[in-house]
Amino acid sequence: MNKNPLVSVLVHTKNSSRTILEHLESIKNQSYKNVEIIVVDNNSQDQTLKIAKQFTDNIFNAGPERSAQRNFGAKKAKGDYYLVPDSDMILDKNVIRECVLKVEEDPEVKAVIICEKSFGKGFWAKCKTLERECYVGDNAIEAARFFDKNVFWEMGGYDENMTGPEDWDLPQRIKKKYQIGRIKSQIIHDEGKVTLAGLMKKKYYYAKKVSVYLRKHPLSTTGSQIIYLLRPAFYRNWKKLAKNPLITCGMIIMLAFEQTAGFFGFISATFNSK
Repeated sequence: MNKNPLVSVLVHTKNSSRTILEHLESIKNQSYKNVEIIVVDNNSQDQTLKIAKQFTDNIFNAGPERSAQRNFGAKKAKGDYYLVPDSDMILDKNVIRECVLKVEEDPEVKAVIICEKSFGKGFWAKCKTLERECYVGDNAIEAARFFDKNVFWEMGGYDENMTGPEDWDLPQRIKKKYQIGRIKSQIIHDEGKVTLAGLMKKKYYYAKKVSVYLRKHPLSTTGSQIIYLLRPAFYRNWKKLAKNPLITCGMIIMLAFEQTAGFFGFISATFNSK
């Protein structure tokens, strides 16, 4: 057991100046100190790089998407473990410490899920927050973000043909051979100003790569991982939903619109590939 392994935090950015300062501060303020920060930018046109330089000299440029950025960062990393957050996330101060303890104390665990909560501005942000609260503890939805370096590369890293589903893809490949743990500390996701149109645009974009994911991980197209409102997490948390009727109704509408946008994104990608 390595009592003080180096952890490489791989941060991918693209015009992330709104959130990058608080994100990097939360990494710098971790109770676990043997950490290196690696920022892989994708041609930002704002103040992202200027802010990042206050925290690390390990700054690179790569693309075209975040999977490639993450893999590029991992190639530059020196750590025994990789933590892969998004640049709009704030880490509880004990996140890295708890992840290291989890994998060092149990040699069967090679990746760790970190619970994600969210906040933002506007009605739809409240709906998204409620949705994410329902997913807490759900291994089918929450994805690992902390990885053993050797297992990360044994699996080939993130699939660069995906943007969106890659967060599920890598842990699912790891889970076929190793165990995935979970910690109590959380990541807080800063959603910013949330609009229904913005959520739909994101789902449309991500759904274009779903066919790649489905070829690797066959699922029922009417199953709970594809049809949002069939997810067991919502039925397990019916009491929470009942206490927030207005936000719950908004969440249902939001999920229905996201589902529709995702469907059209999937169809668009399917026809364009023929």
